[in-house]
Amino acid sequence: MSRNSIAVCGGLGRVCLSVLLLAGCSGQSESDASELGVVAQSVTPITVDARRSLAVTEKSILVRFSLQRVLTQLAAQAGTPSITALQLFQQWWDTQNPKPGTYAGAHCDDTVDAQLGPMVNGYPYLCRAGAEGAQVGCDPFAAGSACAYIPIGLFNRFDQAPENGAHCGEYRIVYAKESGIASTSDRNLVIFEAVLPNPHPQQGLKGCKQIVDTWGGLSAQSNAQARASVLEAFYFNGQGSVGPVISITNFGDNATSAGQIRTNQFSNTTTGWSLREFKLRRSCAGGTCTAPRFVPVSNKNNAYGPLFAPTSAGAEAFVSFFPSQVSKLAATTLTGLDISIPDAFNTGQSQASGATATEMRYLEQLSAAPSTLRTNLQAALTTAGSSLTPDDIVMRAQALSCAGCHRLNNGVALGGGLTWPASLGFTHVTERETEIVGGEERFRISDALTNVLLPARKLIIEEFINNTPHPSKGPTHPLSGSSTHG
Repeated sequence: MSRNSIAVCGGLGRVCLSVLLLAGCSGQSESDASELGVVAQSVTPITVDARRSLAVTEKSILVRFSLQRVLTQLAAQAGTPSITALQLFQQWWDTQNPKPGTYAGAHCDDTVDAQLGPMVNGYPYLCRAGAEGAQVGCDPFAAGSACAYIPIGLFNRFDQAPENGAHCGEYRIVYAKESGIASTSDRNLVIFEAVLPNPHPQQGLKGCKQIVDTWGGLSAQSNAQARASVLEAFYFNGQGSVGPVISITNFGDNATSAGQIRTNQFSNTTTGWSLREFKLRRSCAGGTCTAPRFVPVSNKNNAYGPLFAPTSAGAEAFVSFFPSQVSKLAATTLTGLDISIPDAFNTGQSQASGATATEMRYLEQLSAAPSTLRTNLQAALTTAGSSLTPDDIVMRAQALSCAGCHRLNNGVALGGGLTWPASLGFTHVTERETEIVGGEERFRISDALTNVLLPARKLIIEEFINNTPHPSKGPTHPLSGSSTHG
């Protein structure tokens, strides 16, 4: 029997790999298979439905994923001292207020520079007390609450798993402030991005098989409520050796600080739209841990824009570093674009509108004037034999930032025939528009997701399920080929 033959077994259209796959090395033949009563058939590659196995936005499914349920489960894991879901929510938004605030923990002005003002990671971090910070006095779970949130998407990001299987990727829930459905000036979106540990790390990436099979199996299930039950169990209960997605340890409270919660904060029209990142963290000693707290951290792979400026003070290290990214940014496909920014250069806020949006307009910061950075970028491009320009490279870096991916690079040419695909103005899934598909109402997703990002992620999960070799960029590199959060 050839290696291109398998035994097919029933159940949800799945394919069972039998011991007959080993025929080439065990000496078994097709006659052996006949004696075993197994019929050999040609392999039919399994395909997945991206809107069932990668991006789930049906309202009838999402109703099971309330923000209160998520925060209640996280609060219940606190141990002693205890904390409620409401306290956890309010402490989160108290981080956007000046100290001392209402709750113990981080605040926006814990570190202040005489010239730059409040800072995170050494870069400006505007306080937003009049907008998101005001939620410290609001109960999102009360009927008719002004700060209520609704779930608008579940996302499978297995493509973020490293090739060596150090973890199994990210599994996300997106929430939107309900007020944003009607108000353009009171929108706020948050996304819980859990990194799931590999339950069998000794197996490398294959240790993630149970997780991938769970999501892949959703494609063959036509009943939305059956899919909802699978996802509900996956997120809140776990599956044997695979723990639940909703766990404090999956949102940054671990040895590698993996996992995060990110925000798209629209509510403050004065300081503009700001994208930010948080970790859940505890301090533990003697078997006792403090209550978990939301802590603002830097936005990964979001360089502080003025580092691109020719006259920017303290930018020497960045000017020396950034040309090393030319080979990653000179990719010939959108999904091949990559960047890896050391955290020392990452801003704590990715500003996408307002007076401070110039922070993230990298090309404006670089300017047309000659500079050491521009010269070094051209030298790297020449060495690589690339016809791209330094401006192209800088615009590609901007596209991979939070502000660029969500707004600043919509429809922008990146050189080499590439144009960055459009978001829905500010987001890639929206609380403001729905569509009916197969009798189910679901929240709309962006063209960027539909036409570019999801097809690439679909291929990755299908390659894994079908045991097809995946192009390698190195053992610690994500399967997607990109180190960015997008």
